[in-house]
Amino acid sequence: MNPIRKIKAFFKWSFLFCCFISLKSIGQIQRVEPPFWYAGMKNPELQIVFYGKNIAENEVSVSDAVSIKSVEKTENPNYLFVTIDTKDLAAQELLFSFSKNKKVVFTKKYALKQRRENSASRKSYDASDMIYLLMPDRFANGNPKNDSQKALAEKADRNNPSGRHGGDIEGIIQNLDYIQELGATTLWSTPLCEDNDAQGSYHGYGQSDVYRIDPRYGTNEDYLKLAAELHKRNMKLIMDYVTNHWGAAHWMMKDLPTYDWIHQFPGYAQTNYRMTTQFDPNASKIDAKMCMDGWFVQSMPDLNQSNSLVLNYLIQNAIWWIEYTDLDGFRVDTYSYNDKEGISKWTKAITDEYPNFNIVGEVWMQDQAQMAYWQKDSKVAAIQNYNSHLPSVMDFTLMNALATAFDENQTSWDKGLIKVYDNFTNDFLYPNTNNIMTFIENHDTQRFNELYKNDFKKYQMAMSILATVRGIPQLYYGSEIGMAGNKNEGDGAIRLDFPGGWQGDSNNAFTKNGRTVEQQQFFDFTSKLFQWRKTNEAVHFGKMTHYLPENNVYVYFRSTDKKTVMVIVNNGLNSAVIEPKRFQENIKDFKLGKDVLSGKTVDLKSEFNIEAQSVLLLELE
Repeated sequence: MNPIRKIKAFFKWSFLFCCFISLKSIGQIQRVEPPFWYAGMKNPELQIVFYGKNIAENEVSVSDAVSIKSVEKTENPNYLFVTIDTKDLAAQELLFSFSKNKKVVFTKKYALKQRRENSASRKSYDASDMIYLLMPDRFANGNPKNDSQKALAEKADRNNPSGRHGGDIEGIIQNLDYIQELGATTLWSTPLCEDNDAQGSYHGYGQSDVYRIDPRYGTNEDYLKLAAELHKRNMKLIMDYVTNHWGAAHWMMKDLPTYDWIHQFPGYAQTNYRMTTQFDPNASKIDAKMCMDGWFVQSMPDLNQSNSLVLNYLIQNAIWWIEYTDLDGFRVDTYSYNDKEGISKWTKAITDEYPNFNIVGEVWMQDQAQMAYWQKDSKVAAIQNYNSHLPSVMDFTLMNALATAFDENQTSWDKGLIKVYDNFTNDFLYPNTNNIMTFIENHDTQRFNELYKNDFKKYQMAMSILATVRGIPQLYYGSEIGMAGNKNEGDGAIRLDFPGGWQGDSNNAFTKNGRTVEQQQFFDFTSKLFQWRKTNEAVHFGKMTHYLPENNVYVYFRSTDKKTVMVIVNNGLNSAVIEPKRFQENIKDFKLGKDVLSGKTVDLKSEFNIEAQSVLLLELE
């Protein structure tokens, strides 16, 4: 053979051999999580999960000047949990080397990125905000091309009430002006991460990949764009985070890192849903265990937060999303079903990293003491030496009161607006009443407008209360246009498509010209109410003083040193006379009250009337 040909052949086969080795190396690592990280975090320890066939047979090293704190191998040889110390490391690209018999088999680059300026001190949502809750699959379809994905099981079927309908992130972005016009300052979307369940995946609570936005909603970059578009409007983004469980289709469920990564009995056992067992001093151990460790449903394996590897994974995933997307807060699903100590550590780790970051937990209970138990620094929980470190909880008892009070029109000892009054008499139980999420409904409850058959007067009274009592009000998409739907017919009935969110919809409620007369009536009132709320500090953080309802008329005040608001709600079937002398404690030297809704002025030095089934929101002058 010609010598030149020999040389060419040598280089050809050398090149092919290198390509083979390179491909083998790529195949060796199938996943790395977190996919990248950030320099300058308060907690400098980073636990990286490397996943690949028999990867644990290798020894691991990393770039000079980087300290490996530990390498944990489990009973599954396909995992390596490598913890490094990132203290004092600048943003850079690290190189991990995987060796066998002291020879490097393959390498993996890993990026440490620069954090945003003042990332740790980011401001979160609080009582000055109004939260708009939506289900992305049912809100607006901005990109019909992504409705179905070949690699994901469930395809779009808008005719199926429990199926995927095609709403997406682009649809949300296209309608941010609408949300802002309502007076909302914060957006809470139900989960957007990939959910590859075969059916019912649209709700997103059975996640199959917690580092990836579901392609039927868009991409990770689209989510980043949503946050940026909100921030341009001085609005905030809340991520719906799930710590308690994943979906059965999660990639780890097919190859568990450890047997106890999830709770096993062995295999599946369902929770008893009795959250009271988590603090009941008389509860049996088995009942408490079945609440905390049982699976929410069979398709949602229950994560074991008492396993330190699981807990670190969840902490880092949450922090990664905050940094990557520039998030403003979390809502945590099924908070009180988690391992008590584990979820406390998770919450504290997040708020240690971001001291101003707000997290509201779903604690769906029917008693204020039981809900207050889960709020940070609870005196109730302190009796048992427990602290969840959870800044905020959801006020389900107020929702329950509002769901029945407006059908109880006659004066009664325990019916009507006394239920709303009584809800606030237990506020002494909460460590921070300003940081409680209030609502009349959400994506899991009966629709308010279904309960009251779209009675606009009852909607006005309930929303006015929501806008003016302590806490952070949350509005569920569609309430503002009178959307109803009977939960007894299935969850799909309370999660209907927003009219106008799909091409060809005959009714487009996103625009004034497209709304019906009734939709416009609901929208105008809601927008006026919450746009006003944005401007009044008294209903954000003012002291609340309320008076016992008389003849089903409830009066309360919100006051700061600079502003006072007087709220009068008449739930009776007849007009009522208001005698200002009874409320002198709060009226003080104020002479006039201007009604926010009508613009009319009320003389506070003499009696005045309020119409039946109506509300007055008076700014005192």
